[in-house]
Amino acid sequence: MKKFIKSLPLTMMALPAILFLFVFHYIPLFGLILPFKDYHFRDGLWGSKWVGLKNFEYLFLSEDAVRATRNTIFYNIAFILIGTTICILIALMMFEMARRAVKVYQTLLLLPYFISWVVVSYILNAFLDMDYGMLNALLKSIGLEPQLWYVRSQFWPAILVFAHVWKGMGYTSLIYYAALMGLNPELFEAARVDGAGKLKQIWYISIPSLKPMISMMLIMNIGGMLNSDFGLFYNLPMDSALLYKTTDVLSTFTYRALISSPNIGMSAAANFFQSVAGFALVLIANGITKKLSEDYALF
Repeated sequence: MKKFIKSLPLTMMALPAILFLFVFHYIPLFGLILPFKDYHFRDGLWGSKWVGLKNFEYLFLSEDAVRATRNTIFYNIAFILIGTTICILIALMMFEMARRAVKVYQTLLLLPYFISWVVVSYILNAFLDMDYGMLNALLKSIGLEPQLWYVRSQFWPAILVFAHVWKGMGYTSLIYYAALMGLNPELFEAARVDGAGKLKQIWYISIPSLKPMISMMLIMNIGGMLNSDFGLFYNLPMDSALLYKTTDVLSTFTYRALISSPNIGMSAAANFFQSVAGFALVLIANGITKKLSEDYALF
């Protein structure tokens, strides 16, 4: 009781966060039975009929679902590899800049992060529109044929990867930059005394110091391998059916499935599958990291 009274002020400060977790993360756990039920509003959560794994069939038996799953995994791999590399390079460049210049670049890099995907889709349309797009106008000016960007699916993997990296690189690079700011300046001074140039300082001091943060970010990103940014994959391609081959992912596939057949159990089954698979991937990635270097594992 004495310990409780002593820690009561800190407990009261943490109470809003505790209530938030309880209301939005623990109470919804009762909804985990939805993927296994044929939910009807009139029957309620408990009164609806049990259907076993029937709600999961459309995820594993449909060719479109297999394509969406494949695209989701491939895009996330590209986001992790390309995005991580670019963000680390940006963080290293900002770390080598003067502090006043860094503030300007931080602001410029963070701006895209706060722009809605709906706004980005209209900006992209201004570039890719068949008749009035800036990119087709440029192609015409140099004697090349304009492209039907919203018809030909082969262009969109590069467009989507570029858009994702462009929008998120400011936020992620600042995480790596913050890790670099915690380095002891005496390490660099000692390296300069020993004759190490900038490249050697980066290779032997800066990059090794980022390993714990890179490891943590990779594990978390691998855990979200089957999740996808709905706004990115739905708004940028304008939900064009001709582009589904390379732009359709699990979130957009589930959304269209619910529009054509409003089955809440199917949507819950998709989210349940993504959550379980993501949890398993986190455990696997953390286990591999722990085998390689126990210091870099999350747990």
